[in-house]
Amino acid sequence: MSTLDLANHGPVIPVIVINRVEDAVPMAEALLEGGIKVLEVTLRTSCALAGMEQIAKHVPDAILGSGTVRNLKDAQASKDAGCQFAVSPGYTSELGQYARKIGLPLLPGVSTGSEIMMANADDYYFLKLFPAVAVGGINLLKGFAGPFGDVKFCPTGGVTVESAPQFLA
Repeated sequence: MSTLDLANHGPVIPVIVINRVEDAVPMAEALLEGGIKVLEVTLRTSCALAGMEQIAKHVPDAILGSGTVRNLKDAQASKDAGCQFAVSPGYTSELGQYARKIGLPLLPGVSTGSEIMMANADDYYFLKLFPAVAVGGINLLKGFAGPFGDVKFCPTGGVTVESAPQFLA
């Protein structure tokens, strides 16, 4: 699976913060029952990895990813927890190359043309625009369309129920 394959499973990837391990499986099952198969669980709490392990073990139909992956240790821990992909808030070649080495598809975060070019140099063309709204939102995506027409973006950060339709259009 490549990260671009994630887009084929629906237009939305929820960004999930797990505060209690016992909530992980019921939450994942509810999302799956609601038609959301791709889940990004962030590494923002001390119980996140344990929650990911539980989801990987008990909700095998979910496509589980780890978010807020900032370094090689995070990537390896995510892979070990059973994640099928990782999402980072930024991009370094070191992280991109390591994710490939361990077989963990990466959706790297970018917010500038230079960052897009760095990710492209390492053959990443499906990128997370982060923080999407704060860096210009839909207008920035329109601006990137010309020089980066071969790049696909997953906008994250500041997207609300009200603003989501413009990003999904």
